[in-house]
Amino acid sequence: MRAFIVAVCCLILAACGTSSDSQDVDTGTTAITSGGGKLTLGVNSYLWQASLSTLSFMPLASEDPFGGVIITDWYANPQAPGERMKVTVYIISRQLRADGLKLAVFRQTRNADGSWSESQVNQDVATKLEDEILTRARELRLASGGAGG
Repeated sequence: MRAFIVAVCCLILAACGTSSDSQDVDTGTTAITSGGGKLTLGVNSYLWQASLSTLSFMPLASEDPFGGVIITDWYANPQAPGERMKVTVYIISRQLRADGLKLAVFRQTRNADGSWSESQVNQDVATKLEDEILTRARELRLASGGAGG
């Protein structure tokens, strides 16, 4: 009976804990602790934050930090109103690695009647965005005190 009371007291005390976030500096994995439970994001938080930062000029349509997917809405550059772009970012790793990030870039051009049609995307666009995200993620890791690499 005494062990049962001790166990119940431990559970009550654990439930009284406050929410807190902790980050593993080596992998960038973020764990969110709340109400005695611990929930770990499924992706590298440096890549996640760097992706959001890099794409901040585009409106967001959807973001899923647990699944590692960021979907922007269509963005038209004011200097090129006849075309618009949309980006989907897939963060597929908890490690800060170049192969832990995949991008899909979509481009549409405006037809004479005002409708939009799919157009070819220069592959350099996705590559440059990936490079920007990876560079920003490394900067975030170094700023947080993580090891280089």
